[in-house]
Amino acid sequence: MKRILIPAIILAISGGALYYSTRHKQETHVGPEAMLNALANTQREISRVPAALTRLSDDEEIRMGDSMAQGYITRYTVNQPEDAALQEYVNKVGVIVAAHARRKMLYKFHYIPDENLINAFALPGGHVFIGKGLILLMDSEDQLANILGHEVEHIDNYHCIERFQLRARLHDVPLAELLTLPVEFFQAGYTKDQELEADRDGTWLAVMAGYSPQGAVRMFETFARLQREYVLKAESPDQELSEVAIQGIMGYFRSHPLPQERINQIQRIMANKKWPDHPEKALRVRPVARVVANNR
Repeated sequence: MKRILIPAIILAISGGALYYSTRHKQETHVGPEAMLNALANTQREISRVPAALTRLSDDEEIRMGDSMAQGYITRYTVNQPEDAALQEYVNKVGVIVAAHARRKMLYKFHYIPDENLINAFALPGGHVFIGKGLILLMDSEDQLANILGHEVEHIDNYHCIERFQLRARLHDVPLAELLTLPVEFFQAGYTKDQELEADRDGTWLAVMAGYSPQGAVRMFETFARLQREYVLKAESPDQELSEVAIQGIMGYFRSHPLPQERINQIQRIMANKKWPDHPEKALRVRPVARVVANNR
């Protein structure tokens, strides 16, 4: 019986990985590179099978995410007219982009009126947050759509929940204990492969929603400038940021792929898939920058 069972399990896993690879949205090439990429992707998906077998249910994930999100939202008050308008705008763009995600859950988008938060992040269950500091670096709705799409794909691809689902299942950790994890745990970024995957799939979501992939390219070009100014210190900054914001930027680049690598990937996909490079739309609602006191 074991002689039959083991090959059957291996065949089922391989078939599942092949099925995933045929459905998953990613760039493809012709030639030997395509075969190597396919083998690497299949190997990666097989390595994720244990996580899939121990995955929390969608209902568990949503309950967890709702609780964590509520705890974070209470730190901030969105009571200024400008903040309320930006919250509505972020949610509107996010819902349009998330409509093309594979996991059909209720995605919720939150604007955090903090200039020091030059970042966006996702929580399990469909919650996406974006800081005022990041939107201040944008000039187009397409940039916003691509950033929100990237974060949606961290949820859509199970990156968020896979961070601790094995611990929850294999070590029988109560859900209530997982809820004590700080939100900063999710701001820190993911593996290089997961970040690049979210770039690819997030840009695809934005393109399907009618936005230009150039919004992603220009956003990564902005990240490259920030890296040169505040991490490499190769050129003088063109704007004054607080020490808190600068520390956040440095932490961001410790956990994310190099901007040029991200730019190259999107440009390669644009060429391969012949994505339309139509003009970007200007931001319809813009945050107002405050005077920043730098204590460096």
